[in-house]
Parts: sequence; C-alpha cells; structure tokens
Amino acid sequence: MPRSIVPVLRTAACRGPWLTNGGRGGRRAERARVASNLMYEQIAGNKRRAMVYVALFFVIWVGLGALLGWIVAVWSPRYVRSATYATYATGSGAVAADVATGAMIAGFLALLGIAYTLTAGARLVLKVSGARPADPTQYRQLHNIVEALAIGDGLPKPQVYVIDDPSPNAFATGISPDKAAITATTGLLAMMNREELEGVIGHEMSHIKNYDVRLILIVSTLIGMAGLLASIIWRSAFYTRPRGKDSEQVMALVFVAGLLLSVVAFVVGPLIRLALSRGRESLADVSCVDLTRNPAGLISALRKLESNDKPFAKFNHATAAMCIDDPLQHHESWFHHLFDTHPPITERIANLERIEQGQSL
Repeated sequence: MPRSIVPVLRTAACRGPWLTNGGRGGRRAERARVASNLMYEQIAGNKRRAMVYVALFFVIWVGLGALLGWIVAVWSPRYVRSATYATYATGSGAVAADVATGAMIAGFLALLGIAYTLTAGARLVLKVSGARPADPTQYRQLHNIVEALAIGDGLPKPQVYVIDDPSPNAFATGISPDKAAITATTGLLAMMNREELEGVIGHEMSHIKNYDVRLILIVSTLIGMAGLLASIIWRSAFYTRPRGKDSEQVMALVFVAGLLLSVVAFVVGPLIRLALSRGRESLADVSCVDLTRNPAGLISALRKLESNDKPFAKFNHATAAMCIDDPLQHHESWFHHLFDTHPPITERIANLERIEQGQSL
C-alpha cells in the first residue's frame, strides 16, 4: 500500500459513529482534522499530477512530430543530393526546417487534443461506454442516493447515467465537481440493495471530490486519441497504395507513424496508467466510509463485485481504470495484470473491515 495514504487510512480507522465513547471526542476531532488536511493534500496532488500528464502528453506529441519531420527530411531527395555533393550545411538546414515543421504540426494537434479533452472528454467517455441519462422516475432510488451523498459531501449533484449491461459496475467522470457524472450499470442496480448501492455511489462521489476523475479523464482520453490515430494510420497503410516515385518513402513514413502512435497508446499509455497510484482506490474507499459512516455497505458491495463472473461488454482499455471494479482483473490475461490500476478487491475489503473494527492499518 502506498505510504501516502496510510495516515488517512489509519485515521479513518478510528473515526465514525461505531466509536462513540465520550472520552474519545477530543481525539476523534483531532484525527478528523488531520484526515481532512491529508485529504486536501491528496486533492492538490491530483490537480498537480493532471497538469504534469497534460504537459507530458504535449512533450511526447511534439517529440513524435519532430521525429517524423526528421525521417521525412533524411528520406527526401534534396537531402540525398545535398549529402552527395557534400553541401551538408544546406542538407542540415533542410533537416532542421522539417523537424521544426513536424514539431509545430504535432504541437498544434496536441493542443487541439488537450482542448477537446478538457471540454468534451467526459461526453466522449459516456458515449463510447453506451451511457444514457437515468430517468428520474425509473431510477428514483439512484437519483436520491446521488443527491443525498452530494449534499453530505458539499458538492453539486452530478449528472446520473445508466448503462444497459448485466455486469455490475460503476464509474465517475468529469473535469471538476461542477461538471461530473456518475454512471451505473443496470446489472449493478439489480444486484445491490440500497445500503450497498450507497457504498458504491459514495466511492464514486469520493473520486469526484478528490479530483481523481479529472486525472483519469485526461490520461484515458489522450491515450485513447493516440490509439484511435494509430488505428486510422494502420488501416490506411493496408488499404491504400500511393503511386509515384516517392511511394516507398510515403509508405515507410506511414508505417513509422503508426508504430510510434501504437507505442504511445499501448506501451507508454499503460505505463502512465500504472503510474496512477493504486492507492487512489483505497483512498476513495476510505473517503466513502467517512461520507456514509457505514463501511458495511461498501464491504458487502465489494464482495458481490468480487464474485461477479459477467464480463463488462461496454468497457474499453482506456476507461477500465475509471470503474469501481476493474474489468481487466476478471476477464483478461495475466499480461494485463502487470498494468493493474486497482488493488485486489480482497485487499480493499480487508482494509475496510479493519476500519469497521476500529483497528489501525
């Protein structure tokens, strides 16, 4: 378990209505103050990390553009002629110009991607997940729970969505508490009683309060965009055949571009997701208990999720990290476990049981 959240877990283990002796009131108040400070530190840290990942994405994108510009330059006939006639200054100048052009084009595309993520990333996640607005009449209990917990956490009520999927799961997304959404599958709503559903929604509400949703949204959307561009490039490489004397160079450039984007989407991307500390899930569990004052509800919900054997058909690799129960842990190969962003459910349940019993972690 990451050390950064251990003080929060230890403090939370000594909080709540299950310890009500009057003599402990002063100690509980002090522990609550410490926990609150640590929570705000976590929120500030998530905001900083979001900015770091945006900057990292921009730098990687510009680097890819510069590399592609260099490849175009060294393969161009004018550079070959310059090198042949020993006019290296002219050739080097041409290379520098192409590298700068590639970097600027890539930088512009990166800025467009970042702007799209910050303005429409949440809508994209909801759309690709097949989410639809939850009817307030049909899903009255879900709306009531979301509204009550939002009031308890001092947050605006998030938008509420459902996904028609028999696999029980839920996630939160959004760029800020003012522009957040909570989504639950119909399988989750059918499986959980009110107490358990309150635990799940409290967990997702904690992600919103802790600004985990912004961090995960930025990373997942930018990685997904790289994967989409890689797919488009690979398809064009296999289904188009350029003609002319430079056709070989064009095809080579297309393959290199597809390879580089694939590396970003399927190697760099999972490594970045891995860098998102799995402690954020444990922290959200603890924050949920602090909000609901009822660890039993989330414990029971996690036990049901642990026994789930229905694959989540609506998930994709970019959004799996958002879910309360990582679909990749149940239905993917051992290779994907190397990049788990969630701790094992058994570990999360054990931590919550210690909190319920008032034990230190």
